[in-house]
Amino acid sequence: MADYKAPISEIDFVINDLLNINSLTAIPEFSEATPELLDAVVEEAGKFAAEVFAPINRIGDLQHSRAKDGEVTTPEGFKEAYQLFVESGWMSLAQDPEFGGQGLPFTVHMTASEFWNSANTSMALCPMLTAGAIDALAAHASQELKETYLPKLVSGEWTGTMNLTESHAGSDLSNLKTKATPSGDHYLLKGQKIYITWGEHDMAENIVHIVLAPLVDAPAGVKGLSLFLVPKFLLNDDGSLGERNDVQVVSTEHKLGINASPTCVMGFGENDGAVGYMIGEPGQGLTCMFTLMNHARLEVGLEGVGLSERAYQDALDYARTRVQGRDPLSGEATTIIGHADVQRMLMQMKSMTDAMRALCYDASMSHDLRKHAVSEEERSTHSTRFALLTPITKAWCTELVNEVTSLGVQVHGGMGFIEETGVAQHYRDARITSIYEGTNGIQANDLVGRKLLRDGGAGFSNLIAEMDATLKSLSANDELAKQFSFYKEHLQKSAQYILDNADSSAKFEGAVAYNFLMQIGYVCGAWYHLRSAELASQKLGAGEGDTNFLNNKILAARFFIEQLLPRAQAYGEAVIAGAKIGCELSADAFQ
Repeated sequence: MADYKAPISEIDFVINDLLNINSLTAIPEFSEATPELLDAVVEEAGKFAAEVFAPINRIGDLQHSRAKDGEVTTPEGFKEAYQLFVESGWMSLAQDPEFGGQGLPFTVHMTASEFWNSANTSMALCPMLTAGAIDALAAHASQELKETYLPKLVSGEWTGTMNLTESHAGSDLSNLKTKATPSGDHYLLKGQKIYITWGEHDMAENIVHIVLAPLVDAPAGVKGLSLFLVPKFLLNDDGSLGERNDVQVVSTEHKLGINASPTCVMGFGENDGAVGYMIGEPGQGLTCMFTLMNHARLEVGLEGVGLSERAYQDALDYARTRVQGRDPLSGEATTIIGHADVQRMLMQMKSMTDAMRALCYDASMSHDLRKHAVSEEERSTHSTRFALLTPITKAWCTELVNEVTSLGVQVHGGMGFIEETGVAQHYRDARITSIYEGTNGIQANDLVGRKLLRDGGAGFSNLIAEMDATLKSLSANDELAKQFSFYKEHLQKSAQYILDNADSSAKFEGAVAYNFLMQIGYVCGAWYHLRSAELASQKLGAGEGDTNFLNNKILAARFFIEQLLPRAQAYGEAVIAGAKIGCELSADAFQ
């Protein structure tokens, strides 16, 4: 396995040239985020990931985190690495200065998070969920709860979790059995949650659980759900840690991947009841929890980028050193990177990763602008845009990472199937990404039902208008532009077909949703590649930048548009021509 190296040049091109992150510095909250500061933060984050998190990734996969007697022990080196993470201030990058944060754009947090995920996905899940918990508290908690818990979460000294799922209730949260009973100024929770990532561990002195549960007398269904903060340790009046709350880990799961990340069964209130404090208002739990979940969905899409980048780096290193066969042109013995099929796989991995990365950071920019843009109109525009891009980011990127990491194994040949090389770990770690934080089928249904049909396609039309503006501005790569325009128009036909036929069957949305999501994902990916190729051509024409890097950006764009974008048409045909059979399927079709 190759040593991980943060792709600083790629990040720099995407956030500075393609997306112009410096436009954020015009916003008062980000006025101190100079280009020099942002570049320095990105570079140091890359070094930290490579030097601290990456070396223990394989150790974590082999040793796992293990539960015993109500405690979870993390693999060798994890506790020390996390403490360095806290001491270096990485958790606080994009957090509110009122609670000890550095106040940088969320997009900067995302660049660092990509590095954490490439270097060590299991470790990266811990700060990811903490960041989501911070978002939920900052948006919905009382000022007292914020002042009590946010400083320690922002610093990373305490970590956060998300507790939704129960053994009988996965995606359907309307029938949760965990209950909360009022008790003075707090609540007592009793019940059990499963699949709780980093629910218990030895890396931080306290863990703040964000728990979704109905009150004992709440009405049935999701409208009866409330959200609670349940700490592992209760706090004394002076803010110091007090007695252990009635919360404990029951067991940890044995999994396909992310083995160093403890996935816990958590018991709440097995004795007198776990003390919890309500976040927001009674019955508003799901609304509050979606603040956390949408953050997590964006970062799960980024997991896809991080794991794809790592798999690509390993495959490229192996292809450059593995001698096998003859060069088709010279007839001489060659390393396998000389073979056309290996080149195809490597370029597929690279061009997919480039497209995924651009999508993730574009969504991140909209997240920044929906919260911090100066005008209400711009905040509203980016709120709609962010909502549209979130399910695409989560689902399309995590579909592709399963393909990219599989190609990484394939490039290694038989050695890829051997665990000792380490590349199979990326493949195993990636598999969960399309499942958790809402399966990709749920993301697709959200895209079609809530983000396309609910506003009559207005948000989608705005995105298409951006693509049309790109086409009008191009001065080079005319052939690529023509190909992109064809597939964009095909996407518009699919969207219109959905808008026109949504009422034709109760199953219609579900029958077309996945294929439409994949279609729009490929068209978005091609859009970013088209813009990247144009920027690279302009820089080359002006004699600026690294010539080899810029030429390779154009090659990657050509490959994606000419070899991968045609998939979009097939997905579109499945939307339009395949809706009927999708609606006709029933349980009797399977035997």
